[in-house]
Amino acid sequence: MVYIYKKRIGEKDYYYLRASSKKQSKKITKDIAYLGNNPEEIREKLSKLPSKYSEEIRKAYKTIRRFIEVNYYLEKIKSQKLKKEEYLSQDSLEKVEACKLHFQSSFQKLDNLTKKEVFKNFVVEFAFNTASIEGNTITLKEAQKLLMENTTPKNKTLREVYDLQNTEDVFLWVLDNLKNELNHEFICKIHDALLKNIDERKGYRKVDVRVFKSSFDSTPAPYVLTDMKLLLKWYNENKNKIHPLVLATIFHHKFEKIHPFMDGNGRTGRMLLNFILLSTGYPPLIIRRKNRKEYISFLSNADKCNLTEHSCEYYSSLLEFAAKEMNEIYWNIFL
Repeated sequence: MVYIYKKRIGEKDYYYLRASSKKQSKKITKDIAYLGNNPEEIREKLSKLPSKYSEEIRKAYKTIRRFIEVNYYLEKIKSQKLKKEEYLSQDSLEKVEACKLHFQSSFQKLDNLTKKEVFKNFVVEFAFNTASIEGNTITLKEAQKLLMENTTPKNKTLREVYDLQNTEDVFLWVLDNLKNELNHEFICKIHDALLKNIDERKGYRKVDVRVFKSSFDSTPAPYVLTDMKLLLKWYNENKNKIHPLVLATIFHHKFEKIHPFMDGNGRTGRMLLNFILLSTGYPPLIIRRKNRKEYISFLSNADKCNLTEHSCEYYSSLLEFAAKEMNEIYWNIFL
């Protein structure tokens, strides 16, 4: 087995390629080569290693590259000695900023076609997960075939198919409209497009709804517009004051608590979360279906906070969760 070994000397990390094997029940490890301490140097040295290790390196290449890139950008962020963030642990803050640094300094410099392909991979994962959280039964494999090959899955409803197709269309539209002002018209436009061919009820709801299996009471219908005005006022007052991930995540929670539409609130809220992140220079994130239980629990904990407040006491667990989702998804898709 071939893997990367990191050795810290003083304030710097140095990387070695190490081979591990078993001989007569004993584990034997050996350093194959010194790789340096930056991604460009490491990639070059990997390509020049003895051919006898080429197969092992090929098998482990993606893991090796991820390890190198993540650590390289994380160390660059740590060297900046970031100011502490009230809502996030230092570890989570540094990991989020490492994602942003790579996103801006590496990913955004790729050619447009490559970036488009990467975002396509992201949107398949995003569409599958955001729809699955709401009960859509299309699998990830089926979602890939639907959105990549235009192959409609068997035994699925048209609603489920439109759900994913609409999500892809809206996300790509959002990417082209990051300079838009976040206002009522923009929010309703996103919602209406997400529910195209699914639910024709447009605009903020005029009747009360009961959110199934929820621990909160959504805003009464006569006050939906009032509460949405308060939410947008809160957003505009805080968008230059608090960290963009904090801003986006708290906005998402408050939006869900208002529940301004008859249907599609979760999908709209997660799309708006990513709009805020992307419009502030951060990469988008995916709240994964496998973490749905935690996600709902952390949203519920934040329900105790008033609409115009953003106390750390209620939001810290949700924000740590969002930071973890960004970090784990980002390096798998955008690297």
